[in-house]
Amino acid sequence: MRNPQRPVTLDHIDHQLLRALAEDAGVTNKALAGRLGLAESTCAYRVRALREAGVVTGSRAQLDVALLGCPLQAMIKVRLGSHTMANVSQLYDALAATPGVLQAFHVAGADDFYLHVAVENAEALRDFVLRHVTSHRVVRQTETHLVFEVRPGAGVLRA
Repeated sequence: MRNPQRPVTLDHIDHQLLRALAEDAGVTNKALAGRLGLAESTCAYRVRALREAGVVTGSRAQLDVALLGCPLQAMIKVRLGSHTMANVSQLYDALAATPGVLQAFHVAGADDFYLHVAVENAEALRDFVLRHVTSHRVVRQTETHLVFEVRPGAGVLRA
């Protein structure tokens, strides 16, 4: 688990940089600097500072899972029967490392985990739950919800 950090003070240029990087993490420094009207050296310095401060933690390619043969997405709610630190930690690690899991959330409330998964079809989803989720002795209950569509949210950056 990450330790919560104090928020970093950002100015309007930092916010512009973050919005541009969130939109296209692969943008070149030259293009980013040109888009924001910054010197390339200033742009590179500011992006490096955002990374060093931990505000930018990486960049990822956004994949179309349907084109990769996994058009069926679901959210699987997982409820545990035992909540020891070891059980929770081991299961969380195992679930997050399972092929097909797009995101694993450890949550508060009636459920303990939400898994966002992508699979080939309904049979593969059933098999996923039986082989990779309910097979853990600590899992008491699951509930599976099909995902019809996924849209990115607005995020936390101010316009």
